[in-house]
Amino acid sequence: MATERTIVWIERLIWTCIYGGLFTAVIGLATRAQDGTLGWSLIVVGALIAVIGAVLVYVRSRLNAAR
Repeated sequence: MATERTIVWIERLIWTCIYGGLFTAVIGLATRAQDGTLGWSLIVVGALIAVIGAVLVYVRSRLNAAR
């Protein structure tokens, strides 16, 4: 059982990870032409953060709110 506050915190973390990760990956795509190593590093880091957000969606779906 998770408290309502914990669930809200996880939901905010989910969207921060997903949008932040995708934004970082897009910046990496734009940077790749100028500096390949930096571009690919940003793409990989951004994709990993977005995947963490997706895993947190699953974790959130398994939590029950305490009543």
